[in-house]
This record gives sequence, C-alpha cells and structure tokens, in this order.
Amino acid sequence: MNDASPSYRLLPGAPESPVLLHVPHSSRVIPAAVRDGIVLDDVALERELDHITDAYTDRIAERAAGRSAVRPWRFVNQLSRLVIDPERFPDEREEMLAVGMGAVYTRTTHGEVLRPAGDDGRSLGGQPLVDRYFHPYAAAMTHAVTHLLETVGRAVVIDVHSYPTEPLPYELHGEGPRPPVCLGSDRFHTSADLLAAAEAAFAGFGGIGVNSPFGGAYVPLKYYGHDTRVTALMIEIRRDVYMTEPGGSAGRGVGALAEALARLVDVLTTV
Repeated sequence: MNDASPSYRLLPGAPESPVLLHVPHSSRVIPAAVRDGIVLDDVALERELDHITDAYTDRIAERAAGRSAVRPWRFVNQLSRLVIDPERFPDEREEMLAVGMGAVYTRTTHGEVLRPAGDDGRSLGGQPLVDRYFHPYAAAMTHAVTHLLETVGRAVVIDVHSYPTEPLPYELHGEGPRPPVCLGSDRFHTSADLLAAAEAAFAGFGGIGVNSPFGGAYVPLKYYGHDTRVTALMIEIRRDVYMTEPGGSAGRGVGALAEALARLVDVLTTV
C-alpha cells in the first residue's frame, strides 16, 4: 500500500495494525499555480496560514506512531487546506459553504476574500481543483481503509486536529465550550468503547469535551453510515496546550500529547 503522490503521504504501519492516523491540516504548502489564484499578499497569506493550519499535528502523530507498541498507519496531507480541504463535502451537502469554506475555500477565517470575485478557485490549468487534488486524496484514503479491512478485518480512523483557544469568525458553532481536548464522534462509527478509550488516554490535559466546538469524524464515503467494521474518532487539541498561538513555536505539550495518542493507539490495536 504505497503512494508517491506529492499531495499526501501514506506511511506504513505494522501489518497487523488496524489504526490509521489521519493528519489532514498540518501543512502550509501551497503550489505556485494555486498561490496565483489567491488574492492575499504574502504577509496576509502567512497570517491566514497561522490561523488555519493545525500546526505540529503531523509531529504529534509521528511521535505517537514511534512510541506505540504496534506502529499504526499514517495518512498525512502534504498540502495546505487552502488548496483543498479533504474533510469537506465537495458539493452542496457541505454546511461550511455558508462562510465560503467548502472543499475549496473562497473566504478566510476572518471572512475576507481569499480568491477573486466570481472565481471559486476550482480551476487549475483547466482542471478543477477538486479533480486535481480532492478526489485523488479521497480515493487514496478509501484505498487505505479498504486495505485494512482486507488484511486486518477492521479499520480505526483517528483524525488528528487542533483548534485555536479563541473562536475565529468562520466557526459556525464557536459559541460552545472549548476544552483542552475535544473528541469528535459519529453516531454510527464511534462506539462508546472507542470514546471511553480516548477519554482515558487524554485525561491528563485539564478537561475533555465531546463535539464542541467541532464534531463528527472522518470516514470514506464508501463506508460511511453502513459498515460497522470502520470506526472513527476526531481528536481536536486546543492549541495553547502545546504551542504558541497563532502559528508560533511548539512546546513541551507535543511530547505529552504524543504519549497520550500512543496509549490510545495501543488500546485500539488490542481490542
């Protein structure tokens, strides 16, 4: 299960591991051709990347994988979510379209114009961005989960995210609690045991919430809502737990969070 695409990396785990750590929002990389379609100047773009990037979540997942008794698989987005956001619906089902942040963003975290008026950013050299980046990413994630089902018999997708201490204007549900660790669950794909295991693993960070300020969990559409062999959980870490905001340096919390994630991976591997 190898892939050389520059837009994502699939990093192998142990053959017996059912766990896939998904890191979709850690990168700040924007290809030059995509950058040309963004109206922000360089300073404003760097500021936007500070706000929108889940900084160091790839590092947390990497360290957790190295500390786990059975190494999990990792799927890491190599491009910024300002290129495409792989966790959005690519059509009218996506509620974030209301603030210009569907699969292809047209607005910033503060509601400013990201791409020109009348240009939804979907075209790159005549090819829509969703075709160039979104659909191949989704297909690769689907393939990764299918591989685990075929070889291990089950798949556990753990999304690794972060979020700012203070709500940003784009957030549709930013009025709720903002605990140090938020667990996003899905009614079909997140079992009570999975949620309890995560709550136990991350108990030492000063508080855990569920589905606030962000909820849900990522499952490839091929399996979503009907295949119980695929379970999923989103882990949202409040950024002041491990870094200087916005877009600053990492702190000692990175190591502690990696240890907690490794503990969760170990439990999920042996269940």
